Order: sequence, then C-alpha cells, then structure tokens
Amino acid sequence: MLRHTILMALLAVLASPTASAAGDAFACPAVGPDAAAVAPARESGSDAPFTRPEATVPDAKRTARGLYVTAVDAYQMVTGDPAGTLFIDVRTRGELQFIGMPTPVDAHVPVVVETVPLQWDDAASSFKLAPNPGFVAAVDQRLAQKGLTRAATVIVICQSGLRAARAANALTQSGYASVYTVVDGFEGDPVAEGPSKGQRLVNGWRNAGLPWTAKLDRARMYGLD
Repeated sequence: MLRHTILMALLAVLASPTASAAGDAFACPAVGPDAAAVAPARESGSDAPFTRPEATVPDAKRTARGLYVTAVDAYQMVTGDPAGTLFIDVRTRGELQFIGMPTPVDAHVPVVVETVPLQWDDAASSFKLAPNPGFVAAVDQRLAQKGLTRAATVIVICQSGLRAARAANALTQSGYASVYTVVDGFEGDPVAEGPSKGQRLVNGWRNAGLPWTAKLDRARMYGLD
C-alpha cells in the first residue's frame, strides 16, 4: 500500500506542469489525441539519416547539436550497433524504480538529483532537484567500460525529451561529438483533451511497444560503485 501511494505521488509530480528542476520544467506541452509521433515513421529501407528535422521538435527539446530521434529510431540504432552505441537513461532513481526502463539501456546516469541536504520545492510539492555535478564523469566512465571514445554515438532518454536535451547539451559542451536525444522519451507526451487528457499515451518508448523492464539491474544503476 505504501509503495502504491509513493508511486502515485511520483507520477503526479512528474505530470504536473509546475514540476521543475533547477528551473527546467519536466512537463511537456500536451498534444492532440490523434498525434502519433514527433515525425512520420521512417520508411523501411530508407537511406535517410535517423536524425529528425529540428522543425518537428518543440523548442524546449532542442539541443545545440541538433540530433533528434524517436524511441523507435533509438531502438533501431541501438540494436543495429550495440557495441558502438552508448544508451543512457537520465531520469531519476525514483522514476526507474517505480516506472521501469528500456531493456537495452547501457546505464542509468541521472542528469538531476535530489539536493544534499534535502530541500523542499513548494511549487512542485516535491523534493527539490538540482543538476548532477557528476553527470559527465559518470557517462565518461560508462563510455570507457564499452571501449568507446567521445566520438561514439551516444543516445540519451528521459521521460519525454526535456531533460534529455539538457543532458545532451552538457555532454556536447564537454566534447562529445554525436549525442542524440529521444524526443518522445520513455513515457511520451500527454494527451491535450478528451477522456485521456493528461495521460502520456501519444508516443514514447512504452507506447511504441518497445522492450522495457521493471526489474532493475544493479550493474547499470548510478552511484553504486
């Protein structure tokens, strides 16, 4: 019962338009119920790059490098070259514990963490989050474990694409050459209206039927070295 209560509280905070971390809203603008994805699906056998046109990406999800993929694109990239791609989930520990994560993710490295000591965010009705000072170093470590360099393809995923953009920019500023963001994230965007208003049913990793798990692997978790 307590676990269920905590889960409901976490989901309410993440869905709230006032939820924030260091000034960056977690909530995405709601989209129409008929929207299926950020951009049309790639045609089978197409030679076009995976990168989605920036014009299809909301301003809040854009990055300095401008490399965007949908969840389906990301899955194809990772399964197509698992040894040469680093796939990072940048959400909080709570999100992974209570919501789950993509099965092919190499590691969890949160881009924001709870403040130490703990602080309360009145606007979000939740514990305050701040940028993770060890984010880039932790990604560097995971990169080295796969025998890759900062020139390798890195894919980052969050709830719906906002924090992934922040994570990509932090890595790019540190010298990473090819960081892609999953613009629809793990849970997707919320429906704008109708009986399903506010529910994240539009796009995203889970809604696309891609493999994910609620059972976490200790070796992939952040901060347990």
